[in-house]
Amino acid sequence: MKTTALNLPRPVRVVPGPWGAPQRIGGKPVHALRESWLVEDRWWTERPLRRRYWEAVTAAGADVVVFCDLQTGRWFSQR
Repeated sequence: MKTTALNLPRPVRVVPGPWGAPQRIGGKPVHALRESWLVEDRWWTERPLRRRYWEAVTAAGADVVVFCDLQTGRWFSQR
């Protein structure tokens, strides 16, 4: 039986503002930013993980969590 992980990151189009905070997520304007945090893990390995997360509310009222992979500059949606 094949199992799938829950809540896998999915690529998403984000337009960041001057300080890197998302202004548009998936084409939808961001109404408010609730929180931001930095995750740095596995720095001792050959594949370190560096991500800047943002919890945002879109103009439509959806609560979303996105992150920017600081190694590649690519954006992902976590939920």
